[in-house]
Amino acid sequence: MPFDPSSTDRAPQWRPQLRRRDVLRGGAFAAAGLGVAPLLAACGGDDDGGTPAGGDGAYPLARPDAPVTLPIFDDNQPIAAGQEPEKVDALRVLNYADYMAPGVKKDFQKKYGAEVQVTPYNNYDEMLTKISAPGAEFDVVFPGPSVMSRMVYGKLLQPFQQSYLTNLTNAWPEYQDPWYDQGSQYSVPYTVYTTGVGYRSDIVTDPSEGYQMLWNPDYAGKMGILDDAGEALGMAMLAWDITRDINTGDPEAINAAKEELNKLIPLGVKVDITQYETLANGKFHVHQAWSGDLVAARWYLAQGVTTEDLGYWIPEDKADVVIGNDNICIPKSSPSPVLAHAFINDLLDNTIAEKNFNWNGYQPPLTKLDADYLIEGGYISENLMSAVVVPEDFESGIKFYEQTPAVENMYLAAFQDFQSGGS
Repeated sequence: MPFDPSSTDRAPQWRPQLRRRDVLRGGAFAAAGLGVAPLLAACGGDDDGGTPAGGDGAYPLARPDAPVTLPIFDDNQPIAAGQEPEKVDALRVLNYADYMAPGVKKDFQKKYGAEVQVTPYNNYDEMLTKISAPGAEFDVVFPGPSVMSRMVYGKLLQPFQQSYLTNLTNAWPEYQDPWYDQGSQYSVPYTVYTTGVGYRSDIVTDPSEGYQMLWNPDYAGKMGILDDAGEALGMAMLAWDITRDINTGDPEAINAAKEELNKLIPLGVKVDITQYETLANGKFHVHQAWSGDLVAARWYLAQGVTTEDLGYWIPEDKADVVIGNDNICIPKSSPSPVLAHAFINDLLDNTIAEKNFNWNGYQPPLTKLDADYLIEGGYISENLMSAVVVPEDFESGIKFYEQTPAVENMYLAAFQDFQSGGS
């Protein structure tokens, strides 16, 4: 049965912007002491984002066809098994704002006596700056696959004591041994998502335009692009058949995608990430969106609008859809690592994950919470079934990978040109 929408777990009527999957900038890594540019150069990395060879002081870039087992260092070992959770006043969480149900945090406090205190960040830059600041102590953090290796080699994360994570067996098998962290030594999954086009189905007459809906002048002034360089340029690449390789290091392809984005400027395109709210209230008619946003949009519907007035388009065969996930990890600096393991294990509990999903709309990759279960539970209307992610989607979908600094900087420069009004 669905949770009561009138409960305190209902999403608030306003959310800070959640730039969940922003690309990384060299300055943040410098602040973290990772020395990314020379480190990747030592790997012999190609500018096309391919997997470089390992070597002294270097690490490979993880890919599904070249998975990595992250090292466990002598001075960064898992904590001992069999310990009781620490008795502390607060569990310090570094996470995106409003990405976890208030009720889940309150239940944890009742169970362990520790308040879940969230320090928010809007992107990975800010997260890396905060986690690496002198004296910083956080117990839990939520990085994506594209930063896992850098954080591990920079010793910002600690390896798990697997005996505390008994609920990991609830996760899809793929996430019990993911390609970016074989053996789940440093990470467990939090949510999965696709990137498509959210739209108002009571206004948009032809969603079969797909990605090109965002270039339709009929929606001028009512269209939006995600505030994320990789997502925005990647969608332009897919929309206009520039390339299916959204991680490409080809300057011509990146420039061509930038030029397509620049064509949106005279149409009054907006760059933001509040589409879960602005599609629901009618401010936008089409917006690049993550799948969880359309599920969460039910909390923001304007008067007279229903979930039937919302739509989420991705390619029907799911071959050209961007797909990804967010993870949960424990920082090396955690003063309460046993309690942190308990918190993560709770988030992998089916009942707790279901409660969390009801609030944030982002699907946890747990076997029990499959598409049929979510529909029968009343969480997702039939017209938004395209927002459901299934394990097979990761075989056909397109993923963002960790990039070399040279490629990363090309994407940033192109996106900044678009944001500044085009060259």
